[in-house]
Amino acid sequence: MRIGELSRRSGVPVPTIKFYVREGLLPAGELTSPNQARYDAGHERRLRLIRALLDVGGLSLAAIGDVLRAVEDPDQPVHKVLGVAAKRLTPLPGNEPGPELDDAREEVAELIERRGWRAGAGGAAGESLAGVIVALRRAGHSGFLELLDTYAAAAEPVARADLDYVGRRAVREDLVEHVVIGTVLGEAMFDAVRRLAHVDASARVYGDDAARRGGAATRGGRAAVAGDDCPDGRAGG
Repeated sequence: MRIGELSRRSGVPVPTIKFYVREGLLPAGELTSPNQARYDAGHERRLRLIRALLDVGGLSLAAIGDVLRAVEDPDQPVHKVLGVAAKRLTPLPGNEPGPELDDAREEVAELIERRGWRAGAGGAAGESLAGVIVALRRAGHSGFLELLDTYAAAAEPVARADLDYVGRRAVREDLVEHVVIGTVLGEAMFDAVRRLAHVDASARVYGDDAARRGGAATRGGRAAVAGDDCPDGRAGG
């Protein structure tokens, strides 16, 4: 296809495509004449990946270059390639060093060992969790950490489902693109579903009591559900 067709199919403007070629993010097209080049489905796939990394992942062009170099390296196992992408999507938090953080890092390492996870505690995700643990303690809610293993157990089937979905893609660009979309928008989807589940759980636990307090009754054939209009999903808010 010509560059105009590539632009139409990918939704990326022609000047931007040329910029990506100059920056080495997109391979040049095959020259068919001194000022004409031909592009193929591989260029379209690469453009989708670049836009996902840029628009959804929020990565810099330098970070995108790192991911693309991993994609293009035939010696890099798929696990490593996906790890490069995921690492760029999880920036290291600015945790302040100190005894609290050291203790939290140890707890993260112990969680990983308990679950038998093949993951490193010192990576971006482990550091992020350590920061959350410190924040909970400082806020006076260390008791919430009793749910850590419950959260971990819930995360395992979700992670397996994510990878099963991603694994249906045979081409590396497609794999990485779906990791980017799944990491960023998948987290947003999971959080929204969790909030809906909060509304349901709150209604089941506190719904009758809330209905008595508010004099709620079935209206228009639909029972008023406590928590439906509460921003944080709690009943009677």
